[in-house]
Amino acid sequence: MKKRIMVGLLVALMATTMIFAQGTSDAKAESNTLEIFSWWTAGGEADGLEAMYNEFHRQYPGIEIINATVAGGAGTNAKAVLATRMQGGNPPDSFQVHAGHELIDTWVVSGFMEPVTFVLEDAGYMDKFPEDVIDIISYEGEVYSIPVNIHRSNVMWYSPKLFARFNLQPPKTMADFFRVAEVFKANGIPALALGDNEIWAATHLLESVILAHTGPDKYNALWEGNVMWNDAQVRSALNDFAKMMGYINRDHAALANMDAAGYVAEGKAAMNVMGDWAAGYYYSQGFKQGEDWDWVPTPGTSGNFIMLSDSFGLPKNAPNRDNVIKWLTLCASKEGQDAFNPIKGSIPSRIDGDRSKYDRYLNAAMDDFASNAIVPSVAHGAAISEPWLTRINDIMSVFVTDLNVDKAITEFQAAADRYAPK
Repeated sequence: MKKRIMVGLLVALMATTMIFAQGTSDAKAESNTLEIFSWWTAGGEADGLEAMYNEFHRQYPGIEIINATVAGGAGTNAKAVLATRMQGGNPPDSFQVHAGHELIDTWVVSGFMEPVTFVLEDAGYMDKFPEDVIDIISYEGEVYSIPVNIHRSNVMWYSPKLFARFNLQPPKTMADFFRVAEVFKANGIPALALGDNEIWAATHLLESVILAHTGPDKYNALWEGNVMWNDAQVRSALNDFAKMMGYINRDHAALANMDAAGYVAEGKAAMNVMGDWAAGYYYSQGFKQGEDWDWVPTPGTSGNFIMLSDSFGLPKNAPNRDNVIKWLTLCASKEGQDAFNPIKGSIPSRIDGDRSKYDRYLNAAMDDFASNAIVPSVAHGAAISEPWLTRINDIMSVFVTDLNVDKAITEFQAAADRYAPK
């Protein structure tokens, strides 16, 4: 696996030095290759991507895929490499990007992408995606990326063994959470595992706590700039987040997000809030649902689904445009999504996935996605722009240690005043 990561990183970094002059015959000529840029380098994500590559090769055996990957949780490192390439006039053929504001505000508004509405229309797929998803991937009436999956952010993973040992039930409300957390703390067990050596994991937790206090409408309004950060419910959410930090593992700042999820399955901590890629991690490590781990919506968020989606788009001046269209058509297809998602640990963004291919957790996620109120993830680029998210993460880096709610509110509001849609 280390070899795969290093090779992918080398491919991507070498590519940043290859600046092609626009308008030359080399830039216009297409080849039998297709470069796919992503941060899927390990575990279920890399294996899922490989399964989709295999399906592409089955349909187009003459096209060679260049798997350009850059390691780093939530794409932190990959986004920096991508920015160098895009701004230098050397885009990959297609690249992984979180659907929503991360793509639209960063690359669409600035004129770097082609609309891909025609891909869905030509394949007859437009009605195979929920309207809420089409809205998230669209700008000024055009679709700009093809979502290959749906992940859920607001999931609380818990240890059935630890809860059974103390005769406790998984918390449904924030009040429930603090009641069970006191029991675990009294017995020397971290109630909440957090792995925020990359600070986005703390932001990921915060978005669920905010939703628990505000509900979906006010949650959306907050990130649209129409609710102030000193709102009573938002303040209450920040107070509860600060209180939750009294129940976490001491090594949180040194721990990766999947290591924190592992603490739950190993019985080292009672609960963890992370996206449902954690289920893919549990399966890959041989942990059993119902014995080593199980799940509930994060406290206070039942009936709501915080969604994020990985997607691929079509950069302007992509070296192999025709091959990209083939790739995007596969990404939008039932065959492509059902090859990728069961291994990745996500559900299809289409409404007609083959449920027999998905495990018990993912079938439950499909049910909730079809029936819950859907709101976009902040931590994963669906709800807000990349510069705003960067500032949120900077604020969170301090807030998780100083726990100064008044200071955080002031700084969050300043960020909203600067970056929220006008």
